[in-house]
Amino acid sequence: MSAELISILVLVVVFVIATTRSINMGALAFAAAFVVGELVADLDADGIFAGFPGDLFVVLVGVTYLFAIARANGTTDWLVHASIRLVRGRIVLIPWVMFVITGALTAIGAVSPAAVAIVAPIALSFAAQYGISPLLMGAMVVHGAQGGGFSPISIYGSIVNGIVEREKLPGNEVALFLASLVVNLLIAGIVFVLFGGLKLGRLGSVEAKAGTADRTESRAESRAMNAGPEQAKSAENEAGSRLDPAKIATLAALVALVVAVLGFDLDAGLSAITLAVILSAFWPDSSRKAVGEIAWPTVLLICGVLTYVGVLEEMGTIDWAGEGVSDIGVPLLAALLLCYIGALVSAFASSVGIMGALIPLAVPFLAQGEIGAVGMIAALAVSATVVDVSPFSTNGALVLAAAPDVDRERFFRQLMIYGGIVVAVVPAAVWLAFVVPGFG
Repeated sequence: MSAELISILVLVVVFVIATTRSINMGALAFAAAFVVGELVADLDADGIFAGFPGDLFVVLVGVTYLFAIARANGTTDWLVHASIRLVRGRIVLIPWVMFVITGALTAIGAVSPAAVAIVAPIALSFAAQYGISPLLMGAMVVHGAQGGGFSPISIYGSIVNGIVEREKLPGNEVALFLASLVVNLLIAGIVFVLFGGLKLGRLGSVEAKAGTADRTESRAESRAMNAGPEQAKSAENEAGSRLDPAKIATLAALVALVVAVLGFDLDAGLSAITLAVILSAFWPDSSRKAVGEIAWPTVLLICGVLTYVGVLEEMGTIDWAGEGVSDIGVPLLAALLLCYIGALVSAFASSVGIMGALIPLAVPFLAQGEIGAVGMIAALAVSATVVDVSPFSTNGALVLAAAPDVDRERFFRQLMIYGGIVVAVVPAAVWLAFVVPGFG
């Protein structure tokens, strides 16, 4: 058995163990990099660490550090309440509010599961209270998170754009962002229509619905219902529903990050860390725990996977695999196959991990010039993330866990069927939209 085939099989084993044993894939990848590098590729420690993505490490730490501060000081809560007030509580617009909120959170640097973990409990509670399909609401949250997930300052966007730059491929940060946004927006629109979103217009507003419920109670109970929830909301969410200097400064920092990266082409990671440190210096109490809330599991995952990919590059596996894909003889078919591999594996494993592995594997294939690199990368990125509605993925599992008053087995089956449909349909759709037009 060749060394290249051994290294590929080890990568498959890493994905399988991470999926079945709930072990961080990055830790497994570091161990695999050590074993394969030393025993198969005859690399020393310096050769193994040559593939460590120091630039992406800083981006991941910096952006999630800044977002952790925003969550700790209540800025994210304020954004949720402000968004609901903006639509005056109209029930028909609530699913779209949740889509926009999760999209905005991931676009400004939240890890996708973190954004879903924040918004899903609120969204699914609304769904239970106002008779909205939990599948509709859960899908809107997840697709919203993925819709914003490839902005130039987002985690996914930074990872993919970083890999593209490291591999010296032609890239387009805006095209990647818009590709994911448009695909997820279209899917969300279809889901909204198919699962009863249009009927929600008959329900009126949150306030009117609550008023109708109140009138069914006695006067004393009605007064309690009218006063109690408002008092509870004020007591529990005052920090999240009112602006204070810390929130204003955090919002300004998020805007400054966007301007720094897009307007002045500054490094997203270093800019985010600088802004986070400034906020911490002025408001140390609310920022003290933010370092502990940096997305360390994601940092470990992507750094481990890319370090292993670096070992694959050093030993020639990337070129070997790329030549194998090219040998299929039909470039468009090979491109479609890669999209389906990304979608299928990501439905059961890490989207970040599969993107980190697939894009480098596609480099020799893209180097032939018959397939446009920008379209292919966009298709791979979307295929590997849009399937996160699967209940086997982190986002899908969070939605399942956050849904109150549902038959969880039935809801699980619904998510599984919906995820299967997405896996079957979307890779082919994005292949047709992004890859085929750039062929030749």
